Amino acid sequence: MLNAWHLPVAPFIKQNKDKLTITLWLAGDDQPGNVKLRTEIDNEETSLRMYKLRSQPHPGVTAWRGTLALTSNLPRRRYSFKLLWNNRQLWFTPQGFSAFPPARLEQFAVDYPDQGPQWVNEQIFYQIFPDRFARSEPRTAQQDKVYFHHAAGHDIIFKEWDEPLTAQAGGSTFYGGDLDGISEKLPYLKKLGVTALYLNPVFKAPSVHKYDTEDYRHVDEQFGGDEALLRLRKNTLREGMRLILDGVFNHSGDSHGWFDRHNQSMSGACHNPGSPQRDWYSFDEHGRALDWLGYPSLPKLDYRSPTLVEEIYGGEDSVVRHWLKAPWNMDGWRIDVVHMLGEGGGAHNNLHHVSQITRAAKAAQPEAFVFGEHFGDARQWLQVDAEDASMNYRGFTFPVWGFLANTDISYDPQQIDAQTCARWMDNYRASLSQQQQLRMFNQLDSHDTARFKSLLGKEVARLPLAVTWLFTWPGVPCIYYGDEVGLDGNNDPFCRKPFPWQPEKQDKTLFALYQRLIRLRKRSQALRYGGCQILYAHGDVVVFIRVYHQQRVLVAINRGEACEVVLEAMPLLNVKRWQLKEGTGEIEQNILSLPAVSACVWSGN
Repeated sequence: MLNAWHLPVAPFIKQNKDKLTITLWLAGDDQPGNVKLRTEIDNEETSLRMYKLRSQPHPGVTAWRGTLALTSNLPRRRYSFKLLWNNRQLWFTPQGFSAFPPARLEQFAVDYPDQGPQWVNEQIFYQIFPDRFARSEPRTAQQDKVYFHHAAGHDIIFKEWDEPLTAQAGGSTFYGGDLDGISEKLPYLKKLGVTALYLNPVFKAPSVHKYDTEDYRHVDEQFGGDEALLRLRKNTLREGMRLILDGVFNHSGDSHGWFDRHNQSMSGACHNPGSPQRDWYSFDEHGRALDWLGYPSLPKLDYRSPTLVEEIYGGEDSVVRHWLKAPWNMDGWRIDVVHMLGEGGGAHNNLHHVSQITRAAKAAQPEAFVFGEHFGDARQWLQVDAEDASMNYRGFTFPVWGFLANTDISYDPQQIDAQTCARWMDNYRASLSQQQQLRMFNQLDSHDTARFKSLLGKEVARLPLAVTWLFTWPGVPCIYYGDEVGLDGNNDPFCRKPFPWQPEKQDKTLFALYQRLIRLRKRSQALRYGGCQILYAHGDVVVFIRVYHQQRVLVAINRGEACEVVLEAMPLLNVKRWQLKEGTGEIEQNILSLPAVSACVWSGN
């Protein structure tokens, strides 16, 4: 049986000035007589000769080496391996052997030079829904002002922090969390190990979630206004923490002065065909504005308008650029429903506008991190670098849900075995460059989903497995506020409960697990920069390895009964000694002894 190994990281890849050395390892019987490196020159398929090395990297392993020139202006280098015998051929790609040539986007890919933000891989992100994280004292009169919420048809409601959340008035119920409250809790976040914050929208809007923007240029007074965000920015900079804002550019709120459904300024586009902002929205033949998914309070923005483009991202002081420049100096944007914004009330020319939003952000802040919200397949955007990364629902969250919680994003039953889960995750990664994979935004849940703890139901013992997966899988991990202390909650609004600050309401064991895994990730280059290969996926068990230079991290996830797993002998496992870093499993000569419902992490060199 022939085996092959290659990951798009060292030791399989090495840059030497303007050349990239690519190495393939082979072992087994009936090895090929020739190997070619399939790559591209100016998008043209090209085969390059590979040479068999005289020395063996490991006993029984043959190494083939080829060289790519880095003089092309296309920094994404796609390649695969063509193995040749006298009368047949095989191709080797990220998804293994194939009898026919792989599709262009199913090959290994690396970015040289890597033009994405270089700081992202190092981060531990933490997502905060501002109204529900922490409430500061004292407060201004504006922070607790009662007003009429038109979309809900009643006044907003204030609750005490410990009052239970109900299904009624979900978008109109406020608990008083604010930005100064976040500033006060930075020591807690530092203790946890967080290094970067992603905030749900903070700009002026009538709802608690603030996705119905009323003013893109000012922070909502309920959160403390512009001054509170400036204080938070200064505090995070002092603590060495990054800060990402939520950009809602697909639609505005209907109370925005541009639209003005409620006649607050009398000049908005809703009732005034002569409004300067009339072409910033789309209207049907009856004069009704086209909205987002049937929500009349969220009229769609129409990027056919050159003046709207100038305001949102094109101008020197556009919204996108404004918040990335002094004195705010934000570190990037998460773009809400990024795949849906476009022209004519729909998504026409979407890729163009998303790309230009990203370019505008980087014109203001070259190291800005721009990632989009995609519940579906984000690869169409990533493969053309319209974004740096995406929220990795499709490539991480949903496979983990299916394997551990037996559900999909629609909360329909989905029971998958380890092999299906592994194929799903590998298939999604296969068409992304190694550098993109490492910047994907991984979460177990968010403000738009049920909490993972609640999804597990009676299988809640599997929660530590998912947490371990979050910090060891390729991509940057993000914790949704409260997950680390066991906060639960079904779908919106219950996934947005106030943070339980009373110590007796916090899961200290779970918090300690998060701390240990964060420390492990921070100390391991393999977890932050390494390639990934699934070694075993059968029944209830997934085993994968992270590889970077000589570093190895081995991770085993077992959702079922205690068992032994025999790993196939391979050079990736040739280490002097494995050290158990998390969990209680054992490893002896490639045999893993795994406790029931467990996650184990080993490191080796």
